[in-house]
Amino acid sequence: MRITGIELRRIAMPLVAPFRTSFAVETARDVLLLRVVTPDAEGWAECASMDEPRYNAEYTDGVADVLRRFLIPALPEDVDAYAVGRALAPFTGHHMAKAVLETAVLDAELRARGEPLARFLGADRDRVPCGVSVGIMDSVPALLDAVAGYLAEGYVRIKLKIEPGWDVAPVRAVRERFGDDVLLQVDANAAYTLVDARQLAKLDDFDLLLIEQPLANDDLVQHARLARMLRTPICLDESIESAAGAAAAIELGACSVVNVKPARVGGYLEARRIHDLCRAHGVPVWCGGMLETGIGRAANLALAALPGFTLPGDTSASRRYFATDITEPFVLDDGHLDVPAGPGIGVDPLPDVLDEVTTATEWIAL
Repeated sequence: MRITGIELRRIAMPLVAPFRTSFAVETARDVLLLRVVTPDAEGWAECASMDEPRYNAEYTDGVADVLRRFLIPALPEDVDAYAVGRALAPFTGHHMAKAVLETAVLDAELRARGEPLARFLGADRDRVPCGVSVGIMDSVPALLDAVAGYLAEGYVRIKLKIEPGWDVAPVRAVRERFGDDVLLQVDANAAYTLVDARQLAKLDDFDLLLIEQPLANDDLVQHARLARMLRTPICLDESIESAAGAAAAIELGACSVVNVKPARVGGYLEARRIHDLCRAHGVPVWCGGMLETGIGRAANLALAALPGFTLPGDTSASRRYFATDITEPFVLDDGHLDVPAGPGIGVDPLPDVLDEVTTATEWIAL
């Protein structure tokens, strides 16, 4: 497949409500979209990076820079998704930048031959159960109101963001209000240290599915120590950047669950390798989210339909984050979302909406 050009497009997407984690408060998404143009098809992908390097080392302006200066010029003349990975391997890090380029090429490739991404990856379902991530709130009553609303919408799993000072009390309040039947987990986004082990152990009383990324991203050894101190399973997110990293974490006993975010690991091909590795070791995986628009959400749903994704992910409906999505909205149906069945990622941006939210475009001819 020959690429004639690549478009970098920035869009501004206000959130329906502020989303607070242990490291940031987001009120809007400055999204980088990539459009790969070939003689036979166009491919779309969404970069999951944030404005600032807080979730990980990447940030959106940096992603755009490394794409135009290094990654796009490195593409071979005759390219497919696997060739993208080989061409970009000499460049250290920059997984989100690599992921958006690989995904856009893969989307164009699959559209050209009429194959859905879900089928290409090996999915065995046409709909997936959906959880929702609930940010840190100003008060416990506000949190309870938010959780009540999401349960009323039909979400089958609730994830609470936590940080020191906002952990046991909100979790206890949610359990007491909504009962033991609600699937409940927490996400610390690396906000704790091993000194906090006793505090984290108090969460064992609430029958959580898991505690996600309690400690620093780069400390598998401490996570392994913490895992031996808790009954609640530990899930790793930011720590897992590749299949090799997942294998090391499993071998060390640093986690018993893995959150697979394709952008964080360099794309959907590596995400599938992590899925296959974890499935072979009996480690459940689920698909995390980064407040994606419909472009990113569609691809994530294809991944979440693979057989090893046995826990509900963060693939929430469009209205969870955006009043108007840039694609036809994803709508929750009995706690599930349909996996797009069309070629490639199976969705396209709505031209009028896309034009309205676009803040900049850049065309790179190849």
